[in-house]
Amino acid sequence: MAALLAANTVAFLRGIDAPWLLGTVILVDMLVVSLSVAATLWAVAVWGGQSDVSEARLAAIVESAMDPIITVDAQQTIVLFNRAAELAFRCSREQAIGVPLERFIPQRFRAAHRGHLEGFDRTGETSRRMGDSTTLWALRADGEEFPIEASISQAGEPSSRHFTVILRDTTPRRQHEQMLLRQQRELRELSARVLEAREDEKTRIARELHDELGQLLTALKMDLAWLRERLPAADGELAARAATMGALLDRTVASTRRISADLRPLMLDDLGLADAATWLVNDFANRSGIACEIEVAGDGAFAGVDGHVATAIYRAVQESLTNIAKHARASHAWVALNAADGQVYFEVEDDGRGIAAGDADKQRALGLKGMRERVAYLGGTLEVTRAPRGGTRVSARVPARSGGAA
Repeated sequence: MAALLAANTVAFLRGIDAPWLLGTVILVDMLVVSLSVAATLWAVAVWGGQSDVSEARLAAIVESAMDPIITVDAQQTIVLFNRAAELAFRCSREQAIGVPLERFIPQRFRAAHRGHLEGFDRTGETSRRMGDSTTLWALRADGEEFPIEASISQAGEPSSRHFTVILRDTTPRRQHEQMLLRQQRELRELSARVLEAREDEKTRIARELHDELGQLLTALKMDLAWLRERLPAADGELAARAATMGALLDRTVASTRRISADLRPLMLDDLGLADAATWLVNDFANRSGIACEIEVAGDGAFAGVDGHVATAIYRAVQESLTNIAKHARASHAWVALNAADGQVYFEVEDDGRGIAAGDADKQRALGLKGMRERVAYLGGTLEVTRAPRGGTRVSARVPARSGGAA
C-alpha cells in the first residue's frame, strides 16, 4: 500500500510529462480495488457459510436430543419445539409453534408458572433448576397430566429475551418407585406374617412344654419321692442313686421352665406387658451378672395395648438385652417402659463400649434389622444411638393399637 501510494503521488506530479506512467498507475489502482472487493465478498461468503453450518449443527443437536426442549419468547410464545417434545406432549411441531406455553401446563399451575418465569427474568440468572423441592406437572395435547423434571435458561436482551426449558418425563421412574414401595410393603407384611406365625408356634410349644411336659416331670418327681420313702434304709447305694435322680429331675424341670419362658413367657399373655418385661429384666440380671434397673409405668397404663404390639415391645427389649450381654461389655443396664397418648415407649440403655458408626447397618446385624422392621410394620419408629453414659441406647415409639398386624 505504501508503494502504491508513492506511485500515485509521482504519477500525478509527472503526469503531464509521462502520460504512460499515469495510465499504468490508474490501471494498477483499478486492479487493487477489484481484488479488495473480491476478497471482502469472499470473506463475507465464508463467514456466512460457517454461520449457516453452525446453525445447522445446533439445530441437529437440538433435534436429536432425547429430552424435550422448548424455547419461548418474552411473551411466552413457543418458537422452538424439538422432536422429543413432540413425542412427550403428543403434539406436532406445527401445532405447537406460535401458541402460548400455557397450553402444555395444567390449569391450576398456570398463574404460578407465569409468576415464576417473570421472577426468573428479573433475577438475571442464566439458568437454574425448576421445582427443586416439588414435583412439576405438564399437560399433553390429549389432556393427560404427567410429572416432569425441568431446568430453564434465558438469553438475549430484555427486549428480545428467549427462555429455553429442557424437561424430562419422570412417569416411568415414578412408576418404578411406586412398584418398589409396593414390593417393600408386601415384603414387610409377609415378614410380619412370618413373625406372627413364629410367635404362634412358639406359644404352642411353650404351653406344651409348660403344661404337658411339666406335668409329666412333676409326676415323675412324685413317683421318685414315693420310691425313696420305700427304699431299704440300709442300702446306701440305692439312696444315693435316688438322690441323684431327684437332682436331675429338678434341673430338668428348671430347664423346661427356662426354655418355655424363652420361647414365649406365658405371663405376657396372662399378666401383661409390664409384668412380663419386669420378669425379663430381672431374669437377665440374674443370668448375666449385669446390674439392671427397670422403670415401668403403673396404673394400668398398658391396659389398651394390642397383643401384637406387646409382643413386639417385649421382643425388642429382649433382643436389646441380648445384644448388651453379647457385645456391650457393660456393667449396668437401664430399661424404661411407658405408655401415653395412644403410644408405647421404651428405652434400653447400657454403660458399655457403645455401638460404632455403621454397626447397625452391617449385613449380619439381623437382630437390629428385625427389631426395626417389626416396629416399622406396626407404624412406629426405632432409633439406635450413643447413650449419654457412653454405651448404646435403643429407643422406640409404637402405636398402642396395631393398624398393620391383624
